[in-house]
Order: sequence, then structure tokens, then C-alpha cells
Amino acid sequence: MSINRISLYHLETLIWIARLGSFGAAAERLNATQPTISARVAELEQRLGTTLFQKNGRAMTLTPAGRELVRDYTPLWEQLQDVLLRSSGFGQIRGTVRIGAGEIAAVTCLPSFIADLKGYWPELNFEVDIELTAQLIQGLQNGQSDLAFAAGSVAHPGLRSMPIGAAELVWVASPSVASRLVDGSALHAIPLWSLREHSPLNQVVRSTIARIGGSARQLNLCNNVRMMIDIVTAGDGFALVPQSMVASQLQYGTLMRIFPQERPDPIMFHVISRVTEADPVILEVLRCAKDIRLEPHETLPPRVLTP
Repeated sequence: MSINRISLYHLETLIWIARLGSFGAAAERLNATQPTISARVAELEQRLGTTLFQKNGRAMTLTPAGRELVRDYTPLWEQLQDVLLRSSGFGQIRGTVRIGAGEIAAVTCLPSFIADLKGYWPELNFEVDIELTAQLIQGLQNGQSDLAFAAGSVAHPGLRSMPIGAAELVWVASPSVASRLVDGSALHAIPLWSLREHSPLNQVVRSTIARIGGSARQLNLCNNVRMMIDIVTAGDGFALVPQSMVASQLQYGTLMRIFPQERPDPIMFHVISRVTEADPVILEVLRCAKDIRLEPHETLPPRVLTP
């Protein structure tokens, strides 16, 4: 056994393969190629004189010796990471943090959050993917992302969610469409736009329309809030959207608030991470995320069309 020739990167590679479940995911996490990851594992096995992985169908699984090494080394690796970061006062954090985010969170809180973190740690890089909630959860589970910003909490034994605030909702339409909706009689003839069925926004839309007008015959679905806002601003229908995303349109009158008597409950947003997350960099970013608050932009009072 050539223990003196074992480097920290060999053991770090082993930890990430075990944590993320595949050579490919570990390669992505470590910004390496899959052949590089395979070569590191082969070197580690050669220098330890034991087999750490065995082929199981198309997957590679840990052998008993591999599981024992991961179990014994993981706390030492986490402690070393923590000691090194704390010795620099967390001033030398570097690497890449992969963030998945829903569209609303991405345009409300994420830009300032990332800018603040870059101010603290200039060498820390970010990869941000905008996805639907189902894809965000899947990304966390398969190791493609480290954190997710999503609507609603997540009831999953392997994930932990932390509330960061709520997005206020408002019904809007262009001035021409708003004038036709004053008494509600034209509700069934005007296109209604909403996010798709799995979205919490869609549920609020359907319950509100049922309460105030019975039904909307022309229900149109879109998976992008920005696109939906652009369509409604252009004069095609009405929609329920986050107030912070239409602040300027309401201020300048290109959109008008409709159904002012309706006060939909805001949509709660959470930061989601893995329960088993132990990377000190990710944990420090999570600690900073506790201070995030979703707040609407300061604007002039919006124009409201009332009967």
C-alpha cells in the first residue's frame, strides 16, 4: 500500500462519488472530466491495494471496503474543510456553487443575493439554472445543484427547506382589457393566462375565477411569467402575477390592476438543500441565505380600475 502517494483530491473524489451517486455527477461537481474521475479512482485503488467500486449493471457501486473508507474518512474530510475555511475567516472561499431557482425568485431576490456573496468572496463562482419546481427538486436529488429557490416548502425526507418570504400577487390587464372587465360580464370572453397546472399560481387563479365569475372559457397556459406579462401587456387577456414583476408597468399605466377586492394569499418561497449537506462552503452560503427577504420594489401607487 503506497499511502504516501495518496492525495487529498483522491479522497475528495471518492467522497463526492459516494455523495452524488455517480462518476458523472462527481465530475460535474469537481469541474473535471469523467475520465479524470475514473483515473483518480483507479489510482486510489492501486495505492490502497483494494477495490473500492464494483460494476452493478450500468452503475458503479461501493464495495464493502469502499463503504468503510467513505464512512471513516467523511467526518475527517468535513472537519479539514471547516478548519481551513475558518483559519482564513471564510475570506478565501472559492469554487462553484450551483443554484437552481424558480423564475419568480430568480428575478426578485437572487440577483442581489449573488451580488452580495460575490462582494464577500470574489473567487466564488455560481452556476444558475432557472427551472420549474419539479426539476429543481430533481436537480438537488441527483446532485446537479447545491441549493434551490422554489415556491412552497418541500415534503421530502432527503431535503430541508427554509422560508425566505412571500411574493405578493396582483390581477392585471392592459387598460383596454381592464375596461371590459369592470363589471365582470365579459369574463368568459376574455383570454385568461396562467402558469401550468403544477404551479401554486395556477391553483390560486382557478379558485379566484370560480369565486368571482364562475369560469373563464379561454384559459391559456404558459411556463414563463415574463412571457405571460408581455402577452397581457400587449392587450391579450388578463393574468395573476407577482406584483414585484409588474411594478413599472403598473406605475406607468401600461398595465392596470383589476379585481381590487381580491387579495390572493402571497406565494411563500423557500431555500431548499439536502439534509446530508456537509460542504462548509454550501453551509456558509445557506447561512447567508437566512437574511434573504422577498420584497416588492418601491413604486408609485399603481393605477386601479374600479366599477
